[in-house]
Amino acid sequence: MKKHIPNFITLLNLLSGCIAVVLAVNNQFVTAAIFVFLGIFFDFFDGFFARKFHVQGPLGVQLDSLADMVTSGLVPGVVMFKLLHMSLGNPVLEDSESLWSQTAFFDGLHYAPLAYIGFFITLGSAYRLAKFNIDEDQQSYFKGLPTPANALLILSLPLIIEFQNHDGMNALILNPWFLIVITLISTYMLNAPVKLFALKFKTYDFKSNMTRYLFLLATIVLLIVLQFAAIPLVILLYVLLSLLTAKSIQA
Repeated sequence: MKKHIPNFITLLNLLSGCIAVVLAVNNQFVTAAIFVFLGIFFDFFDGFFARKFHVQGPLGVQLDSLADMVTSGLVPGVVMFKLLHMSLGNPVLEDSESLWSQTAFFDGLHYAPLAYIGFFITLGSAYRLAKFNIDEDQQSYFKGLPTPANALLILSLPLIIEFQNHDGMNALILNPWFLIVITLISTYMLNAPVKLFALKFKTYDFKSNMTRYLFLLATIVLLIVLQFAAIPLVILLYVLLSLLTAKSIQA
């Protein structure tokens, strides 16, 4: 019976992602973010219980990536697509009347063609997860930004708009050029040839986990001070700390 528990938790991750997709399509970004957070929570604990019960297997690995593809791959792509469409619907560019920012109609739906660039995130996530499944090295570290971390980065953008309500940040986030740059950086970082430390504790002593403890402490402080605006900074800090401690990351 217990061998099925990790896969059941993984399916809860997938269910959370499916609900988040529907919510994101309907511009309910806050509730969508809640279900993405819930899915990431399940994503953490399916592996935890698989290791605890010693029931790791190829089925669980494949199922986990399929669930992540929806929760941490499709959902952020949809959110970026919708943000780009919103930004182009309220153009701030002088050449906003160009073809790529005009509305295109598809069976009653109308979206700016440029908004589909947002799905580069979904494509990059799929490629990253496929590589992860066949890479036997990524046990104690990651190559490239993990899809859940990237999903948090993208989902933080509408949350900043909703809860921080800062005119300067809102204008920046709803600038189509900013969103395109974030999309391209995000897609690249998912598959970047850089080693990033994993938040997996084999032991809990401070010396061997100093980077992880410092990162978690800094994350808590940033979230308390900056709220959702801290999330992009936390992701940046994660990458920078990984680069600074690259030599100590186990291969």
